[in-house]
Amino acid sequence: MTGGGRMAELYRVTDLRLSLPDMTAKPLLGAAPRIEILGGLTFSIEKGAVVGIVGGSGSGKSTLGRALVRLLEPTSGSVAFDGADITHLPEARLRPMRRRFQMIFQDPMSSLNPRHRVGTIIGGPLALHGLDGVEGRVARALDHVGLPRAFARRYPHELSGGQRQRVGIARAIALEPDFILADEIVSGLDVSSQAQVLNLLERLVADLGLTIAFISHDLSVIRRLCRRTIVLHRGLIVEDRPTPDLFADPRHAYTRDLLDAIPLPDPAQPWG
Repeated sequence: MTGGGRMAELYRVTDLRLSLPDMTAKPLLGAAPRIEILGGLTFSIEKGAVVGIVGGSGSGKSTLGRALVRLLEPTSGSVAFDGADITHLPEARLRPMRRRFQMIFQDPMSSLNPRHRVGTIIGGPLALHGLDGVEGRVARALDHVGLPRAFARRYPHELSGGQRQRVGIARAIALEPDFILADEIVSGLDVSSQAQVLNLLERLVADLGLTIAFISHDLSVIRRLCRRTIVLHRGLIVEDRPTPDLFADPRHAYTRDLLDAIPLPDPAQPWG
């Protein structure tokens, strides 16, 4: 902790702007016009926090996530990770840092190579970063996500959707990162599998000291997992508050619309 009992920052984002080419435009000459996706965002993420980033389609939430892990380079503003400015860091200097921030993708079937066994899928990034003891690290990662070590010999098509997502989580945590970006990772799962994955993430935060940014369009999932929620609308932050406060007293009309879209709870759903 820092002075006054506040947790240290892992991310500091300042006036972040990001624009992308308009692929629908067909200019006769020159480059395509650009569309501003993120319109000047300022916020921080503390170490050990689980922060929800929520918004509808086109809100900019996935673009923001990819800027945090530098899969997209911001147009202007700054992104600092653990005190280091990574906004425009060249790939050669960024590569050694990449193991410290990892991403779990929405569709595990498309993000897992179907021709590779699970052990290779998890172990590949370890070898890429020059880490030793790959087999042992793969085994420990499978232990952490609750999959038998024998699954290292299986292929993705032999697993259920929830198991494939656990493999994606294992691949991320095997590198022992400080930060994980989880982008809509439960949206394709049934309710029971969603609950299991959310419980797993909670346990990993406690056991491994992870910091997580959890992207979702579903506020009911955000409420289950995240202590703080950032609401994005048209590339702008319209609310950034503790999750219980957001649900008890939404201040922005867009937030109220998102809350109104939450289905009525099913007493039988296994949210715990």
